[in-house]
Amino acid sequence: MKIAEKEIWFVTGSQHLYGPETLKQVAANSKSIVEGLNGSGNLPISLVFKPVVTTPDEITAVCREASNDVNCIGVVAWMHTFSPSKMWIAGLTVLSKPLCHLHTQFNAEIPWNSIDMDFMNLNQSAHGDREFGFMMTRMRKKRKVVVGHWKDARVQQKLGIWSRVALGCHELQNMKVARFGDNMREVAVTEGDKVAAQMRFGVAVNAYDSSDITKIIDTLDQKSIDQLLEEYESSYTLTDALKKGGAQRESLVEAAKIELALRAFLEDGGFKAFTDTFENLGALRQLPGLAVQRLMADGYGFGGEGDWKTAAMVSAMKVMARGLDGGTSFMEDYTYHFTPEKDYVLGSHMLEICPSIASGKPSCEVHPLGIGGKEDPVRLVFNSPAGDALNASLVDMGNRFRLIVNEVEAVEPMADLPKLPVARVLWDAKPNLDIAATAWILAGGAHHTVYTQALTTEYMEDFADIFGIELLVIDNNTRIRSFKDQIHANEAYYHLFQHNM
Repeated sequence: MKIAEKEIWFVTGSQHLYGPETLKQVAANSKSIVEGLNGSGNLPISLVFKPVVTTPDEITAVCREASNDVNCIGVVAWMHTFSPSKMWIAGLTVLSKPLCHLHTQFNAEIPWNSIDMDFMNLNQSAHGDREFGFMMTRMRKKRKVVVGHWKDARVQQKLGIWSRVALGCHELQNMKVARFGDNMREVAVTEGDKVAAQMRFGVAVNAYDSSDITKIIDTLDQKSIDQLLEEYESSYTLTDALKKGGAQRESLVEAAKIELALRAFLEDGGFKAFTDTFENLGALRQLPGLAVQRLMADGYGFGGEGDWKTAAMVSAMKVMARGLDGGTSFMEDYTYHFTPEKDYVLGSHMLEICPSIASGKPSCEVHPLGIGGKEDPVRLVFNSPAGDALNASLVDMGNRFRLIVNEVEAVEPMADLPKLPVARVLWDAKPNLDIAATAWILAGGAHHTVYTQALTTEYMEDFADIFGIELLVIDNNTRIRSFKDQIHANEAYYHLFQHNM
């Protein structure tokens, strides 16, 4: 996605009641706000000022235009004065882009010595936005509400978060996911209703065969293979066995061929995410490990064993996180570390952890896999840095999609793990493993997740609001009894309103 071409429209509401001079000032103030926000450095893409709307026809026209514009990924709306909200019904009905309601005012403080009725008529957002808010609530319109003065860094950061989520949602709405093979046999949570997913999120998921990759391998030229091998040698610490003349060098050559072929297939087909499964490798000589890790580092989404939902979420969350500190990766809760003092989770996978979460230069190694019946695959091995993070899981509940988020704190490994030949991260689940795992299991969270140190729960909340899906958050405030009550209440709510879900 060419982010530089994307934009968010800034729409200001008013009415003709206050006269042309007031409307002229409204427009001037709105332009100043847009210029200030664009110059703040807190928004990932540009805000675009749109003329002040004062009638139902003007409102409907700009909402329809936003919905049809391929580069517009969202709308920020602000009521500078009082804009009677019945005027907005038709426009909000046709608006299909994410909506953020900015509840601000042009001035920060009240001018105590000079304030008069002209000032009051001009600066009415305190109640103009409440009128607008009522109508959106009455229409059950999903939106983000940001409150505060527009020059405040906190307000700008919230707008930046929502803008990044809008970018990720736009990515998902235009995403194609390739499944090489099907689901891991008899596994439930990685399955799901692909038609419902396309209706809800826009993501299109279709299956392909491993022969689609091997056909491309047969056409590769030696120069491309050699160039990629040189890139491996400069980017990673190769074990002696993988270096030129090493006993396992051919495994690295095969890994390079798989990456070149897989990358070519994804690029030619316009795919943004993909899955594979060790149960359906066909003529592939090894399960893609290094190739998957490098493609994820370049922004592709991935899910193991056919997990297309997680693959799509990895891609969307990488778009949200672009340019931020911290990485984002496909992940799996693999094994626990129980101690009398504190319990930890070791996250990993067979091979496919993104090096964007690596601390230091990854080691490129080859080891037996033990399953799949193929040659020993190449992979990058590394630890991950300490710090705040979260795990997110999108699951299909049959009548709706549920997004489950657990806030965690990554910690330094307690040993070197010399015999563990996979990338890994150790974390402390909030509020503790007992409550976190209990809540996760009660919520039906998957064993596959998206792990990120770049994004916070606010991103996930905005994502759920934009798509109108259920969100369950497990954090320091989680208590199992109230978490159960929330699940039960949600079941009733989504059963009653499932036609909107």
